[in-house]
Amino acid sequence: MAVPTLTAPPAEAAPPPSPPKRAGRHGWTALRYVALIGAALVFVGPFVWIWISSLRTSTDIGRDPFGLPTELNWENYRNAFVTGRFGSYLGNTFLYVAFVVPLVVLLASMAAYALTLVRTKVTTLLFVLILLGVMVPFQSIMIPQYYVVRDLGLLGSYWGIIVPALALGLPFGIFLMRAFFLGLPGELRDAARVDGAGELRVFWHVMLPLARPGLLSLAVFQFMFTWNAFLIPLLYGQHENLRPVASGIMFFVGEYQTDRAAIAAAVTLTCLPVIVTYLFLQRYFIAGMTAGALK
Repeated sequence: MAVPTLTAPPAEAAPPPSPPKRAGRHGWTALRYVALIGAALVFVGPFVWIWISSLRTSTDIGRDPFGLPTELNWENYRNAFVTGRFGSYLGNTFLYVAFVVPLVVLLASMAAYALTLVRTKVTTLLFVLILLGVMVPFQSIMIPQYYVVRDLGLLGSYWGIIVPALALGLPFGIFLMRAFFLGLPGELRDAARVDGAGELRVFWHVMLPLARPGLLSLAVFQFMFTWNAFLIPLLYGQHENLRPVASGIMFFVGEYQTDRAAIAAAVTLTCLPVIVTYLFLQRYFIAGMTAGALK
């Protein structure tokens, strides 16, 4: 009797390979890059147009606003400085920045550290009241503040612009620096106290260096706010020799004619310090925008 032989069942066929998804992924990546480049052109386009217009004549700009200069007219920058007194406006702006930015950074960091160190119901209520300075727009308080500045005898002086700018910059500065101090470990303060350091020394030599990214981000924010300040100098300065660049450009427009080329040159000079500052400190600017978002 023959012994039956066992045969193995036929092996199942391997599934067909899935189609590659690399082509679709590359397509979405290219689409994202196209969208980002388009957005960049939308934002950079006005700056490029202003810079090109600053090297043209007002007649050429009126005839063809979006044309290219036939020759580089650097005379516009001299007219902006000499005829438009733009050099005086730049000097005033640097003066306001030199006073407002360091004072806001110093006072805001001290107040924020105190609010972080002493956490009670009273300090929480005080912090909420400080936040009202961020939420309430300047346009709703500029008239009462005008009378306060006038009663203090500061109207029409440099301090009449510096003091209100300080008052408006501190609430945001305290809010920003408090977020940075809350992210620092409290054990560092305790270790410094054990070593015999006083509270002022703990703040100045331990906590403040650790909060350097917050200080730089606040300095960038406050520099941009102060440099672009328009209403405060216009309302509380009231003299031509006190005008900064933001409000000074407004007076380049004459009653019967407007020197568009000189205005474009003045706007170019106004934008350059802000752009350079942002390019060098952009990582701290982004850190300030995301402060408190993550713990």
